[in-house]
Amino acid sequence: MQLNITIEVWEKKKWFVARCPELDFVSQGKTRNEARNNLLEVIEIQFEEMTDMGTLEDYLAECGYEKRTDMFVPLHKRIVSEQHSLRIA
Repeated sequence: MQLNITIEVWEKKKWFVARCPELDFVSQGKTRNEARNNLLEVIEIQFEEMTDMGTLEDYLAECGYEKRTDMFVPLHKRIVSEQHSLRIA
């Protein structure tokens, strides 16, 4: 089964935080790659547990995915991610 996701990574002091916004999973690591790999491991473990419980397809539907043949497709397309600088005071 194929599923495309987004991985966002932030540097927070001595740690890197990785997040998958579509699935609402977060992990961290001492390097960017470690944070990313930890996130992928968390997703894999959670998906295995959800598969065993029979809830994976329901979870992915709640996250905005639809099952099509051998792939889960997002119902909403992410257009862009931007950073802005705002004056607040």
